[in-house]
Amino acid sequence: MEPTMVRQMWHLFEPLHALVYYAPELTEEAAALGLPTEDRWSGYFAWRSAPLGAAGAELVTATYYSFSPRMVAEYVPAVWSVADPAKVLDARLSGVDRALRALLGDRVDSPEVAEAAVLARRAAEAADLAGRPLAAANADLPWPAAPHLVLWQAATVLREHRGDGHVAALLAAGLDPTEALVSFAAVGAAPVEVFASRRWTDEEWSAARDRLAGRGLVDAAGLATPAGHRLRDELERRTDELAAAPWRASGPAAGRLAGLVAPVTRAVVASGMLPAQSTLGIRRPPASQPVEAYAPRG
Repeated sequence: MEPTMVRQMWHLFEPLHALVYYAPELTEEAAALGLPTEDRWSGYFAWRSAPLGAAGAELVTATYYSFSPRMVAEYVPAVWSVADPAKVLDARLSGVDRALRALLGDRVDSPEVAEAAVLARRAAEAADLAGRPLAAANADLPWPAAPHLVLWQAATVLREHRGDGHVAALLAAGLDPTEALVSFAAVGAAPVEVFASRRWTDEEWSAARDRLAGRGLVDAAGLATPAGHRLRDELERRTDELAAAPWRASGPAAGRLAGLVAPVTRAVVASGMLPAQSTLGIRRPPASQPVEAYAPRG
């Protein structure tokens, strides 16, 4: 499986998964549960953590990896005192259902979405789950009946499968959570200000930059050295490699799935709900660039 294809499949599925954090329907569901909605973080931690059960702050910090422990502790386990994980999961699926129906209209019940759901579920069920806590927790949930929800749940399993693998790659590279962000910002993945959402202090950020400088990975200005670029390139290559199993198992059907998912991804992107830049380093494509540009060729 070509690493480029694995990366392109991630680019296609990531926006579909991410609507759970940004769609107004999910904000409404969070409010109905009693979660604060002044910012998106109570909902974010509830929606993403609920498959783990009533997880505590240390477990969530460990699995998410890049968030400041202080930030996690602001929201977890407090969210479970408002709504238990089972109710959160029901609300999550209800919000995704409403969001996709609003985005897709009549297409939500189309044969293309139904076929995409079948292929995406097969890919998700082919994911190797050993050492992948967030992927495994989502894979352990019952599959919904509606095809568009099967598609979303499969996208979520695949997304967390890749993310769990990325954490493994970061650990193998010897990058702690703050260093992971600093090194990514150093190669221009996004402005430093974007990474402030993880709420590390300026002192912690500077200390991590100093540690990376001591390894010859960033220069005095905090920009990646050639060695720093090589490390990040290797990290991404390794992450793609660790994420390849579902797509390798899919074989030629991966190309068909990409073509089927592209219109759904286009609808999510065109809604404007997703940020133009994120800590993932995926930029929202300009309106002039079709989402199909991310789809695998052949």
